[in-house]
Amino acid sequence: MRILLVEDEPEMVSALRAALKRHDMVVDHAGTLLEAEGFVAVDSYDAILLDRQLPDGDGLSLVPRLRAARNTTPVLVLTARGDTSDKVDGLDMGADDYLAKPFAFEELLARLRALLRRPAPLQSQFIRAGDLVLDVGHREASIRAEPLSLPRRELLVLEALMRRTGRMVQREALMEAVFGLDDEIQSNALDTHVSRLRRKLADAGVTINGIRGVGYLLRETT
Repeated sequence: MRILLVEDEPEMVSALRAALKRHDMVVDHAGTLLEAEGFVAVDSYDAILLDRQLPDGDGLSLVPRLRAARNTTPVLVLTARGDTSDKVDGLDMGADDYLAKPFAFEELLARLRALLRRPAPLQSQFIRAGDLVLDVGHREASIRAEPLSLPRRELLVLEALMRRTGRMVQREALMEAVFGLDDEIQSNALDTHVSRLRRKLADAGVTINGIRGVGYLLRETT
């Protein structure tokens, strides 16, 4: 299970990351709304734990933007603002659950399990660019209906780029999408994956352009 934790209090971040990891969850951390938007733009999560009081605004404002982009990742709001009106506002804006601080970790874990038991909405899980189609749910790519064989990390690079077709994706964001935070990686590992992708997508109606040291973008050519 992969969780995005959006929280700016260092002690809370440390405690939650340690507790979630003990339950075999992979945890990515964003300390601001801006960082959270960067994470969800390039990666998929099983759930998002979202604090409301963040340095750059109300965390709840992230939820309608996710839903507008058809991102249905379950969002559990964590906040010191536990009044009924605050909970109603959060749920009405698209959050899936609301937990007031302080809380017991056992309750948080139970609420996460409940969220993940809910059936996923029936909606398209396909991203298209040129003649290339990526089935996000099944992690499969194809060119004009012909399956494209890609290893896991190349698929992750491709998904991150296709989610932002025509826009630059910074190297740091791509690295975070493709490699675990604890992975030992060589400095040219990302460039190697991109180079292999370019060769495989030569007839897909797309190109992958890069700015040295900055990032990559995928463009449609047809």
